[in-house]
Amino acid sequence: MSDYQVTELGALDDWRAHYGGFVPDRSREGRRVVDHELPMQFIGMTANALVPGEEAGYWHTHASDEELYVFLGGEGQMGLDDQVVDVRAGTCIRVGQGVWRTWRCLPESPSELRWLCIRADGGELPHLPDDAERDEARPSPW
Repeated sequence: MSDYQVTELGALDDWRAHYGGFVPDRSREGRRVVDHELPMQFIGMTANALVPGEEAGYWHTHASDEELYVFLGGEGQMGLDDQVVDVRAGTCIRVGQGVWRTWRCLPESPSELRWLCIRADGGELPHLPDDAERDEARPSPW
């Protein structure tokens, strides 16, 4: 028997209807933790959507995870340490360990900002990224 599983994320326009997170008290609309649905061992992935003008509302960093952000629609910005990078469909950003990150969908974006976040750290990933640190008091860079 082959070792594979299939799930459907739905059309990009349906992503905002997702509701999820790594733990219930940090779940939100527009997030789906795909590696909680598929038995992933070494990689993790979330599917995300923010409406125009919405922002994450927090910063976070990882001690051992490396993340790849693949933007699929909308227009937004990512805060990366002390810099702000514009993002849109086709933008890919690799973020290494120890880099603080946050993101937002621009108020004038023609559509929701949609992206995949793919993470790995060279070994088995825990169900909850336990190398993460959040700073909800850090002000947004915009």
